[in-house]
Amino acid sequence: MNIRRIAAVWAAKAAGFICKKMGRQGVTWAGKIALKIYPPVLRELASEVQRDIFVVCGTNGKTTTNNMLCAALEAEGQKVICNHTGSNMLNGVVAAFVLGAKLNGHMDADYACIEADEASTKYIFPEIRPDYMVMTNLFRDQLDRYGEIDITMNILETMIKTVPDMKVIVNGDDALSAYLAMDSGNPCVFYGISQPVMKNDTNEIREGRFCKKCGEKLQYSFYHYSQLGDYVCPKCGFKRPEPDFDAEDVQVGDRLSFRVENRLISANYKGFYNVYNILAAYAGVRTAGFSAEHFTDMLKKFNPENGRMEQFRIQGTGVTLNLAKNPAGFNQNISAVMQDTAPKDVIIAINDNAQDGIDISWLWDVDFDLFGGESIRSITVSGIRCQDMRLRLKYVDIPSVLEPDVEKAIRDRVKDGTGNLYVLVNYTALFATRNILKKLEGEQK
Repeated sequence: MNIRRIAAVWAAKAAGFICKKMGRQGVTWAGKIALKIYPPVLRELASEVQRDIFVVCGTNGKTTTNNMLCAALEAEGQKVICNHTGSNMLNGVVAAFVLGAKLNGHMDADYACIEADEASTKYIFPEIRPDYMVMTNLFRDQLDRYGEIDITMNILETMIKTVPDMKVIVNGDDALSAYLAMDSGNPCVFYGISQPVMKNDTNEIREGRFCKKCGEKLQYSFYHYSQLGDYVCPKCGFKRPEPDFDAEDVQVGDRLSFRVENRLISANYKGFYNVYNILAAYAGVRTAGFSAEHFTDMLKKFNPENGRMEQFRIQGTGVTLNLAKNPAGFNQNISAVMQDTAPKDVIIAINDNAQDGIDISWLWDVDFDLFGGESIRSITVSGIRCQDMRLRLKYVDIPSVLEPDVEKAIRDRVKDGTGNLYVLVNYTALFATRNILKKLEGEQK
């Protein structure tokens, strides 16, 4: 019996309980306390996972993909440890294990699904040594924290190579992710969409325009969005790999649907990017050796939560909350909002706290002019950098209402809006805004 490990688990559980009662997230505190009491706690608990450990990395879509993969494994009757809240740095990963441990300080889990911040993999990988890594995409994100995307790629490749038997399940439509996976020498599984789905006429920043192998400009037969698409290097021959899991007959609208392995997958979500999230989770559960016969039933019950197209109902107004933290993600958010042709109101809350990245110049790379359609009845800008957001919209001739207080902005739109409200927030605005929406929902009961 390891007394210190048991103490670490008990103290973490107590911290998590207290924070929850106080209305605070508290997950990272639980992990920090556990590490302070017993530094080897993560390595020892991870070693007790009976079958395999998945790690989900990538710029966008990590939380949704990770939680969906967890739900898919649970639908197959497996017991799974997962950092559901999206706390993806070392303390958050530790918290997932200690909060999921039994009171005797031991694990009872078949699998672990762990979302990991790319820069934090150098602390996480040596402790948990994953069996599978799901890579969603690589976009420019928080330049003041990550630096240029090459720095993130170098960190990931170094860490992938430390676990040479780990199988990498990667989005082959992203030239950066595909190159990274293939260059690592690890076994790879690819997923993707081989046929164009919708016309892409945005002026997006495309990170993967040049071949990472030889530097030549890649040739694309089509783009899905950002740099995702069908590419080939005319100089060295590097090209999009043939996907092992290929989404066909993709339909995007009020619902998403596609076929993979002759199986119809359908989900009540908006946003083309969610096809990739669903496909990544499907590829993960299939690569782990399951038939995925319960996958479609899981999707019917799955609620993204945690501010990923999360739905609320407040005084007759339908509210959709979604995270938008970089140009590629924001453009896909706008696309999803505009697929809804009904009249709507939009609130955009932008903060510049350390976790967001204090450099918000990325706002100028987002195609906000796409918000110029007739269905947009109002746009309210909020958060710490609401003035910057208002200025950005002014440059594309889109008027906005200024309201720094997010709660007041939501109450105003619920009171006099269209009854259809989208709230788009960056990282540190997410948790507070979600709490506000849950509180306003509760006021009706």
